[in-house]
Amino acid sequence: MTSHLHQLQAITHSLSGSAAEDDQLFAQLGDAQFVLIGEASHGTQEFYQERARITRRLIEEKNFSAVVVEADWPDAYRVNRYVRGQGKDPNAQTALSDFKRFPRWMWRNDVVLQFVEWLRKYNRKAQLQGQTQAGFYGMDLYSLHRSMGAVIEYLESVDPEAAHRARARYSCFDSFGKEPQTYGMATEYGVAEPCEDAVIAQLMELRHQEDALVNNEGVLAEDEHFYAEQNARLAVNAERYYRAMFRGRNNSWNLRDTHMVDTIDALAAHQAEQGQPAKIIVWAHNSHLGDARATEVGQRDQVNVGQLMRERHPDNTFIVGFSTYQGEVFAADDWDSPGIRKAVRPGLPDSHEALLHQVSQQAGVEKFWINLQAQQQKEKPDAALLSKERLERYIGVIYAPATERWSHYLKTRLDQQYDALIYIDKTKALNPLDRQSVTEPEVEEDLPETYPTGQ
Repeated sequence: MTSHLHQLQAITHSLSGSAAEDDQLFAQLGDAQFVLIGEASHGTQEFYQERARITRRLIEEKNFSAVVVEADWPDAYRVNRYVRGQGKDPNAQTALSDFKRFPRWMWRNDVVLQFVEWLRKYNRKAQLQGQTQAGFYGMDLYSLHRSMGAVIEYLESVDPEAAHRARARYSCFDSFGKEPQTYGMATEYGVAEPCEDAVIAQLMELRHQEDALVNNEGVLAEDEHFYAEQNARLAVNAERYYRAMFRGRNNSWNLRDTHMVDTIDALAAHQAEQGQPAKIIVWAHNSHLGDARATEVGQRDQVNVGQLMRERHPDNTFIVGFSTYQGEVFAADDWDSPGIRKAVRPGLPDSHEALLHQVSQQAGVEKFWINLQAQQQKEKPDAALLSKERLERYIGVIYAPATERWSHYLKTRLDQQYDALIYIDKTKALNPLDRQSVTEPEVEEDLPETYPTGQ
């Protein structure tokens, strides 16, 4: 073990924030068109900070034109309008106001706030210099009702008769209230007819009428139509998703992650049509971005964004994962519960986290990255310890230390999941903007046994 640890130390690179040390990582990114940057939890300050720092440099130096995040399309598009100098929001905090669904702290936190303000300033300068601006987009599919409303709102501004038809089609959902889970249960168990035909018909009409609706009014009109069309496509996939929820986790997970990748591809195609460099950065949890084929869920036929992007764009996708050994995290006890600061237990003994902690201790470096892509290509035994199947921790928006092994760990082969891994030995909790969500840290032994991970 000791000799293998020394080999791992030899392939680790310190990441203290200096330009010279960053250059090694950015050189490895090469000319990738899609850079996927993960996180081992939805509530760790350093993960968000490092991800934003890498993203800023990718935009400034490698001409990336979009950041696509694990968030709902209409919520993120309000931010996109703000960073492009459109809309009426006076500041980033207001632009982030549509993130109302649990967990708000995922996108309403101080790091995202600062990044959004930076992106607006960057875009203003880029516009003055005639350079490409960078957008901010969501790729998740939980916004069924908001997306349908956005389609109607768009059509009311360009074609009131088409808006009337859209309203009639979407009225299929009215009898189920505002909870899409109610719709999914009623239709999946035969209590009511599904609305699948209605949402598909609306998407088809929008696509067929694009030329007439845009009417040669320029890039802004094309962007707004693209926004509406993606909302209509989201309604189609969300309708399927909420029915799939009652057929098992794999069905709904696969549909959700496939929708995310379809959104990335649609955005890339839209940017290419407008003559922009279709270079996209993706922000999401490690569970979405680390290649599922290198994890135990992949053995159960579960796919994810990282796997699908590698399959669709094998030479143009670079995946960066994150890991930590201990510290604290901002998370909830259960779904829809208030977020609190929680102590993160040290990684389990037979885990990747424990192994990387040993490397950190022996090397005397608290933050470093490992070039896993280079090890894959060289086929050398340097990363033999990382190719062994071990436990890897995943903390979503819920953290349950009392059931940590079963709630938060999966068996994975780290060297096949990511192209690079950033490790930070001890981390702090994320700082949310909505301070009312913060309560006093709880006593660990009083934790309830919650099972979902909320990733």
